[in-house]
Parts: sequence; C-alpha cells; structure tokens
Amino acid sequence: MSELEGGSLSGLSEAEARRRLQQDGFNELPRTERRTPLRIVLEVLREPMLSLLLCGGIVYLLLGDFREAVLLLAFGLISVVITIVQETRTERVLEALRELTSPRALVVRDGERRRIAGRDVVRGDLLVLSEGDRVPADAVLVSARDLAADESLLTGESVPVRKQLANTQAADASLADHRPGGDDQPFVYSGSLVVRGEGLARVEATGPRSEIGKIGLSLHGLQPERPRLQQQTARLVRLCFVGGVAISLAAVLLYGTLRGDWLQALLGGIAIGMSMLPEEFAVVLTVFMAMGAWRISKARVLTRRAAAIEVLGSATVLCTDKTGTLTQNRMSVAALRLHDGTSVRPAASQVAPVGAEFFELARCSVLASSPEPFDPMEKALHAFAQAAVPDGEAADARTLVRSYGLRPELLAMTQVWRSPHRPGYFAAAKGAPEAIAQLCKLDDANHEAMRDAVAAMAKDGLRVLGVAAASHDGENLPSSQDGFAFRFIGLVALADPLRPGVPEAVAECRSAGIRVVMITGDYPATALAIAGQAGLDVKEVVTGEQIRLASDSELEALVGNVTVFARVLPEQKLRIVQALKRCGEIVAMTGDGVNDAPSLKAAHIGIAMGGRGTDVAREASSIVLLDDDFSSIVASIRLGRRIYDNLRKAMAFIFAVHVPIAGLALLPLVFGLPVILGPVHIALLELIIDPVCSLVFEAEREERDVMKRPPRRADAALFSWPLIAWSVLQGAMAFALIAAIFVGALRSGVPSDEARALAFIALVICVATLVLVNRSFSASFLSAFFRPNPALLWIAVAIASILAAALLWPRASSLFRFGPLHPDDLAITLGAGFLLLTVLELLKPIWARRLRF
Repeated sequence: MSELEGGSLSGLSEAEARRRLQQDGFNELPRTERRTPLRIVLEVLREPMLSLLLCGGIVYLLLGDFREAVLLLAFGLISVVITIVQETRTERVLEALRELTSPRALVVRDGERRRIAGRDVVRGDLLVLSEGDRVPADAVLVSARDLAADESLLTGESVPVRKQLANTQAADASLADHRPGGDDQPFVYSGSLVVRGEGLARVEATGPRSEIGKIGLSLHGLQPERPRLQQQTARLVRLCFVGGVAISLAAVLLYGTLRGDWLQALLGGIAIGMSMLPEEFAVVLTVFMAMGAWRISKARVLTRRAAAIEVLGSATVLCTDKTGTLTQNRMSVAALRLHDGTSVRPAASQVAPVGAEFFELARCSVLASSPEPFDPMEKALHAFAQAAVPDGEAADARTLVRSYGLRPELLAMTQVWRSPHRPGYFAAAKGAPEAIAQLCKLDDANHEAMRDAVAAMAKDGLRVLGVAAASHDGENLPSSQDGFAFRFIGLVALADPLRPGVPEAVAECRSAGIRVVMITGDYPATALAIAGQAGLDVKEVVTGEQIRLASDSELEALVGNVTVFARVLPEQKLRIVQALKRCGEIVAMTGDGVNDAPSLKAAHIGIAMGGRGTDVAREASSIVLLDDDFSSIVASIRLGRRIYDNLRKAMAFIFAVHVPIAGLALLPLVFGLPVILGPVHIALLELIIDPVCSLVFEAEREERDVMKRPPRRADAALFSWPLIAWSVLQGAMAFALIAAIFVGALRSGVPSDEARALAFIALVICVATLVLVNRSFSASFLSAFFRPNPALLWIAVAIASILAAALLWPRASSLFRFGPLHPDDLAITLGAGFLLLTVLELLKPIWARRLRF
C-alpha cells in the first residue's frame, strides 16, 4: 500500500490534491441522465408548437408565399433558440445545486481539517470519520476508536460491522483483495455509513474504481416521485391540446365546406391550434422550480427535491431542534459544580475559575472528549481546560487506547487512557447527568442533590454534563462502560446563546399561521428558558418519558397544544411527527443525527443541518440548511410562498392571454371577416409571451402579506376554479375590446390591413395590461407598478421595439400585412388598454380572497 506508506497524518497538499483530481477525475459515478444541449434541442424539436409552425410554413410554400414561409420558420427558429437558452440556463442552475448538495467529506489537507464536497475527494486523501458520516470513497484505516459501519448498501446485511486497524501481516494487503462485509477489517467502503465511533482513513479508490462503482450502483439512481404541480400541469396541457385539436378540426371543416377555400381554412386551423396550446406551462414550471431552488440557495438553504418548494407554503407546524438551530452552537463553560456541592460561575470575561479544586473536573472533562475536538461542546471544554489547568498540572503524555461511544440506552461516552509513568488504565466519562449517575451508582441522597443542581442550572438555559473518572488495573478492558468503577467528579454547565433574529423569526411564523415546536434532548428547565428567550408560546413541557408511556391517541392530544418537548430521544421524534400528521398538520422537521433520518423522511418537509448534520440525515431530507440557522428556515418558507404565488400569477396570465388570441383566430372563420391573426402573428406573440412568463413573473417580489396569511391547504390545486374563472374573465374582456375595435374599424371603412394592424397593436397592449394586472393578486396596480422589476422594464423595451419595427419598417409591415396607422388609431388602442386595466383593478378586490389560497 504505497499510498499509506508514503503519506502522513498531515494529509495531502492542496496542489497534490488538484493534480490527482485532474488525473483521476471527480469522485462520482457517470451521470447518464444529464441533459446536454443536443438532448435539449431534440426535446424542443418534438414540441407540438414547433410542429404547427412547420406545418404553417409548408402551407405558405404551397401557396407560393415564400417570404411568409421564411418569416414563420424564422420565428420558429427564434422560439427554439429562446427555449434552448432557458433550458440550458436551468440545467446550469441544477448542476450548481447538485454540486452544493453533494455529500460533504471532512479531510486533512496541509495539516488542517477541511470540509469539502464528496466529489472532490481524491486518492490519498486523509478522511476524518465520525458517527453519522457517509464514507465518500474506499479507504484503509490509519486510526480507529470504537468504529463500526453499516455496509448494507453493498452487502445487504443490516448488522453493522466492527472496524479495526490492520495488523502487521495485513498491512501489505491491498484493498482490491478484500470485499465489504465481515468484522475487524481495516477497510471502509464508499456508500457505507459510520454508525459508531470515529477514525482516520486514507483513500485508495474513488468514483467508478470504488466497490460501489464496480458493482454498478448509483446513489442518484432512485428517481423521486413526480411533483404534484408537474402532474397537474401535464394533465391540463393534455386537456387543452385535445380541446384545441377538436376545435381546430371543426373550424377547418366548417370553413372549407362553406367557403371552399381549404388552404385558408388549414391556415386558420393551424392558427387556432397554436393559439389554444398553452405550451408555456411546462417551460414556466421548469424555470420556476429551478430558479426557485437557486433563489432559496442564496438564503443558505438547499432544496434537494422540487416537491419541497410546493409544500413549503403549506407548512402548519415547524419542529425545530434547540442546539445550533435556535442557538448559536458556540458553547462556553458557564458553571462548574463538584461532587461535594462546591460550585462556581465564571464571569463572561473570566476564562477559568480560581481554585485548584476545579482542576480535576476540567481535566477529566477533556479526557472524556475527543483529543481533536470537532463538536462545539468539546471545543469549549478543551478551551476552558487549557486556561484552567496550569502547565505543570496538565495531563501527562497519555495514549488513548479505547473509546466507548454513546448508546441509546446509555447517553455517555468514555475514553480510556494509558500513561507510561503510571500503571494501569485511566477512564474518563462524560454525558447526561442521569447516565453518569447510573455509571457511578450514586445513592439516593447524592442522586437527589445532583438532580437539584442540574435543575437549577437548567433554569438558566444551561446545558449540563456529568463527569466521572475511574482507574482500571486489569490487563483486559471491560466490554462496556458499566464495567468500570466510576466515581462522580462533578457537573459542567455550558451556555449556548440564542441566535440573533430568532425571536423575530418566531414572531413571523406566528403571524404566518405556523406553530413552532421545539424538540430537544435537554432538560425541561433548559428548554423552557430557551423557549422563553425565543418567544415561543409555552403552555406545557412534555418529556421523552411521557412520550414513551403515552398511547398514540394520548400523544395526538398532547401534540395539539404542546410547543416544547424535552429529554426526547431521536427515535421519539418519529412518533411526534406521525402524531402531528394524524392531526392533519403539515409538518416541517429539523434533524442532524443518524437516528433523525426516520422522522425527517416521515415529515412532509425534512430539514437537515448542513453544518453539523450527518450525511444520512441530509439524504433523508428534502431541504438542507447550510448554516443551521432557524431564521434561514423561515426565510425559505417566505421564498417558498413567493415562488408559489408567482407561479400562480404566471399561470393566470397564460390562461388569460390565450383567450383573446384564440378568440381573434376563431372570429374571422365564424363570421366571415378578414383574417386577423395568422400563424406568423401568433408566432410573434409567443416570442413575447414566453419571456414574460419565465422572466418577469419569476422575478416578481413577494406580496406584502406573504407572511401574514395562514398556510394554504396542502391539497389546494394550483389551477383552482376561482383562478381559472378570473383568467377567463380577463381574457374575455380583452377579446371583447379588441373585437369591438376590429369590427368597428371595418364598418367605418378602414381597409382590412389597417384594421388588422389596429387589432394586433390593441392585442399587444392588452397583453401588457394583463401583465400589470397579474403582478399582484392583492396589491393595487399603482403599488405593483412602482415595485421594481428590472426584467419587466427590459421586456417592455423589447416589445416596444418589435412593434415599432412592425409598423414603421415597410418590409416588416408587408410581411405581417399591416397597414399604416395614425396617432388617433394608437390613442384608441391605448384607451382600450387603460379601460381594461381600470375595470380589472376594480374587480380584483372581489376575487382577491379566493385567489390568495
């Protein structure tokens, strides 16, 4: 194993890591599902709208109108380019999100620990493994303390396997000679999960060269369920397509039979089909979901599943952890109490207490921790002990020989040390005070005194740990922590201040109809103190013991009113989530540990901690907090509501705008009037509508009351009947105005080309009016008008330029069959747009309440 022999515990240098990454490639399996630009082009070419454009071009060629055919095909090409640009941009955003959501790995490079993306791990990297980590690559152990891994993904065996360092004979063995499974191997494998202990391992195989790559498994191979919005959109597009085809065929047969002009009938039928096909729905949904995930990532929140964006606005209960989410997870020692009752509370500016009687408590708390701490609590203990214990009193050159990790049945950990200057072993333990009392076998009086001291500290919002120590003279170490004769040293209380902005975020949740529930493993008194600081409505506190004893029906009654759960085990979170769901709540749940995965999976919205969370928790979640901040959760809910609102606005606009287009395409065929809209006109309109939908509405800011209204129902349809009725009403009014202008112009003796130009300009102005009306469901036009949206300004300038070219450039006018217009004609079209805007703004308050949910 040349890599192991040539490496060191300082890890690779960054330069060497970059060289190996370039040589071996990323630590990932090939993604066959990635949509390349060529694949996007092929998908776009299969779109029905493009087929209709090509059919129209062929008909114009048959008529001998070469210029019209070329123009129509040119519009089709522009539409294809716009779609490809949008889809490619979406893919780039999704690719960036994939990189961000890649499993993280803690490695040692240049002698320092660094958290990097799992795909950046290279051969020779030194991995730092701890409980809950997903192993990013195949590696050989260089150190291990009570390490066990779940390799069921590779072997199918659910029982974790022990890991230990290689002996001298096995040191020369190659990773390639071994396979996953079996106890006491010195190898860890990509995709396996560390379920206990900690260790260091040097990477030997990455990507397709790992065991998981060799047997063809893919961690991303499981396809998520198709989002509900996508299902609704696809169903609606199918209905519109069937209806459009039926009406188009009927119009072609009717016009051709009655008037005998089958080519003109075919062009009219193609125009009707193009006008009634809302192909923008799929584009808008894709763009909104991808850009929505990107916007949420700017708030330091990653969405791993598109369905999470849909559900965010429906959350009624937000279950959150205390440590690191409501608090800063920056611990400091705030109080110490010895076994005899002597206690001290150092001031905020005082690093260490005065008095040698506390030296042993400080030293043992460190010896019970990891030698190289990563947990904030252990970092605080190390920092405190370095200042508290004089150099001469510091621990001598001890060697760590064994670690006993936390167990669900015993929430304590023990580190066993050996000193060259003293015989036997020295064991130091720390953990929950009840667990330490159990290890020390305290009598009733001492146990009661310890409970009273813990309760007093917890009332101040402090997290309390018990510390114990033992000497062991035998050659063989006990199989469990209970085998040591521990003596109680004392209690250490740590303070973890509340994060800035948490009370405001909790108040915002309350105004948005979201109940915040705190679930913590801390004591009830500590939980109450932090809940009071955070501004939670605390009615009562339920403990994990009460949850254990309660039946499902009793738990349902409890979760309906309780906002604080204390001394809760990770597996009990699942019962809380299930009880809330049975009560009809839409549950968002935070978690970070291995045992939190079931509750994260069961919740409607699983929220994993990106900083301190484990890989298995992140894999079970739909949302990952990069900074573990409660305020980020609230920000993501606000953004989720904004995205959903803007999506409904875009859909309402699409519905509304297709009504006058379809009506103007059908009107001449029914009443024998000159054709208003041909395929070329509708193709131009689509070039206007597509960017408006995907750019303007997506960039729209949130409504003023976005966090002042109750959550929408989880089963609420995106295309509700009030929304459809409102859209049809808008479109029908626009169609009535434009039809009146067109018919009135013809009856006044205006030539058909001028009447067509007048109707088309009126249609574009009405489209712009519908954009302004649908920018907000609740705000007035004036408040929405002055709300900045740079995309709207650019689109307006582009539309004005296109219209000016179509009217003023003779060649363009002849292609569109537009006649010259006069200032009074333009005044009529502007007046129609203003009238439509005024009437719809007067009607909007009537529909606002129904449209909001």
